[in-house]
Amino acid sequence: MLHPKLKALADKIRDGKLRKKVIELLENPTFEINGKKYSGLPLEISPAGLSHHHCYPGGYIEHVVSTTNLALAMCNSVEKIYHGKVNHDLVVAGVLLHDIFKPITYTVNENGSYSSTRLADYLDHLSLVISELVRRGFPLELVHVVSAHHGNYGPIRPHTIEALICHLADLMDSRLNGEVLSAAAYLARKAVGEELPGLTSKEAFEIVYSKAVEGWEGVAKTVEKIKRKRETHKT
Repeated sequence: MLHPKLKALADKIRDGKLRKKVIELLENPTFEINGKKYSGLPLEISPAGLSHHHCYPGGYIEHVVSTTNLALAMCNSVEKIYHGKVNHDLVVAGVLLHDIFKPITYTVNENGSYSSTRLADYLDHLSLVISELVRRGFPLELVHVVSAHHGNYGPIRPHTIEALICHLADLMDSRLNGEVLSAAAYLARKAVGEELPGLTSKEAFEIVYSKAVEGWEGVAKTVEKIKRKRETHKT
C-alpha cells in the first residue's frame, strides 16, 4: 500500500493518466536491467540521504512531503504575486518522483547506519529514474523536471518554470534539514561532551529550539531527555 502522505500528494495531480502512472511507480519502485530486478528499502522507512540531509529512518517521506509543500508555495507566489502560469501537475509529479530510486541505492548495515548498494556502484539514483521514466513513457516535460532537479550539478539545468521550482524546493528542503541536523549535532556534542548518533529531524529541531530558549542548560536537558526516550524504546 502506498504511504498515505504520498497518496494524498499524488491525488493533487489533476491529469488522470499522469496521476495513474505516478502512483504505479510509487507503489512499485523497482528497476530491472539484464534480467535482474532491483528493489530497495520501503519508502516509508528509507532515508533520503546517507549523511548530509534526511539521513534517518523515514527521512525519504519527510523530504518528499516537505519539498512538495515548498514547491506548491512557490507555485502560489508565481501565480498570485508575479501573475505567471505554472503546471501544478508537473511540479507535484516531479517532486514525488525526483528521488524515487534513492531507496534502491541504500542498504542498512548491522549497526543501523546506511551505505550504498552494489547497484549504486554503477548507476546513481538520477540516472536510474531518468531511464525508468523514459521506459515507462512519462511526458518529456516531466522527464525534464526530474532530470534537472540537481540544477547546475545535474545533467541539465532547469529550462522550465516547473523544473526550476522543483530544483529550488529540493535544494531548500535539503539545506534546511541538513543545516539543522548539523547544528543539533554540534550543540549536543558541546553541551554534553559526546556524540548523539542517528539524530532525527524531530530531535534536531528540538535541540536547536532548546538552545534558543534556555541556552546550553536547555540543550543538555533536551539531549538527556532524548537519550532516555531512546532507551525506553529499546526496552
